[in-house]
Amino acid sequence: MNHIRSHCGRYQSIINRRQLLQKAGAGLGGVALADLLAREGLLAADDRSQHPMAPRAAHFPAKAKSVIWLFMEGAPSAVDTFDPKPELTKNDGKRIAIDVFNGNPGPLMKSPFEFKQYGQSGAWVCDQYPNVAKHVDDFAFIKSLHSDSNDHVPALYQINTGIARPGFPAAGAWVTYGLGSENQDLPGFVVLGNNQGIKGGPLNWHSGFLPSTYQGTLFRPEGTPILNLNRPRAVSQADQRRQLDLMAELNERHLADRPGEADLLGRIQSFELAYRMQSAATRLIDFSTESQTTRDLYGIDQKATKSYGSKCLLARRLVEDGVRFVQVYSDGEWDAHSNLTANHTGHCRATDVPIAGLLTDLKQRGLMESTLVIWGGEFGRMPVSQGKDGRDHNPQGFIAWMAGAGVKGGTSFGETDEIGYKAAVDPVTVHDLHATMLHLLGIEHTRLTYLHNGRQYRLTDVAGNVLHSLLA
Repeated sequence: MNHIRSHCGRYQSIINRRQLLQKAGAGLGGVALADLLAREGLLAADDRSQHPMAPRAAHFPAKAKSVIWLFMEGAPSAVDTFDPKPELTKNDGKRIAIDVFNGNPGPLMKSPFEFKQYGQSGAWVCDQYPNVAKHVDDFAFIKSLHSDSNDHVPALYQINTGIARPGFPAAGAWVTYGLGSENQDLPGFVVLGNNQGIKGGPLNWHSGFLPSTYQGTLFRPEGTPILNLNRPRAVSQADQRRQLDLMAELNERHLADRPGEADLLGRIQSFELAYRMQSAATRLIDFSTESQTTRDLYGIDQKATKSYGSKCLLARRLVEDGVRFVQVYSDGEWDAHSNLTANHTGHCRATDVPIAGLLTDLKQRGLMESTLVIWGGEFGRMPVSQGKDGRDHNPQGFIAWMAGAGVKGGTSFGETDEIGYKAAVDPVTVHDLHATMLHLLGIEHTRLTYLHNGRQYRLTDVAGNVLHSLLA
């Protein structure tokens, strides 16, 4: 037992030394810290058993260190945001043969919004996203995504895990399994949820068959960041420390008879991480140290943008502190089965200033060079109307964009057909999207595997293709 504690103590001393170096302005990157751990005899080439969240070297030099995924739950309409279709406008009101999720399709419906071209790239953006539009020369659009399910829950599982059914590890879990984290006082994978609960729940950020250490942790951007995290007032810090030490001792005795048991190792680490997070998480949501200029940049003092602005600001603070993967869910849902105009106007108003503020802030702080930003939902919406003025689900052709580390801005890949119904030119699968994200993080997607029940699993299937034309 003393050997185990000594071992952990030496590891913690290295983490403390790294933090001191960072404060001094020297800093250690993830690869450098992994090398230091190896030299100290604490980290083998692929040793996740003792230090599952320690930073690990990528397969090849990475452009990105972290990911911020701006998740527009409910499925925004491509033809009403970034991909206008003149033929849809021209044929507004015309009926066509088309299969829809809810049956009884209406006629083709033009967008209720006006579009303009922006930037040197001349990208089209609807009039509801005027601040986001200022950044289009940083975007690499993917306009031909398609997936398997037209129902929200399996579609959410697929965009998050690659598989349209529950039980598989989320992308953030795979990334932290592959690369670890650069901050041992915070989770490597953080989820900033919406204000009504996400369809499919925690399975969207679950670790699946990976050790539980790598699952996402749900944060709230105000109040108590993690529910049930802080100790009861009647329990002193010293008492809590003694309780944790006792649990660690009992768990380590249990582990001695079950070496390499991933879930047990994850449980031991989760107790320690929760203890360390009590102060770290509370500090992160304290925006009092941010200037008024920064608060205005994110719109956190305005009612319409406060919620998403606070989440975007927290996302920046998280990656700045070394968190590897952050998902930022929009509030409510872009699920415009009726009154698309009001639905998308409201969601654009809530997210426009915060997203533009995040991109500006990342640039100003030099974080854009190491952070990959992704925008998109779980699928798209139909070119025909549902009811009077809504749009039904459409997994056959939808849109996403990437910006930041390693991305070639002002570019676009793929197209849907002339009315925005199906991916028609260079179709892109969810596996392709994941493979491209992993590539930017320095991970060869066919090599990031995990043996489970006698089979090697990966986030992407072998057929996943990196979209090299979108990379700088």
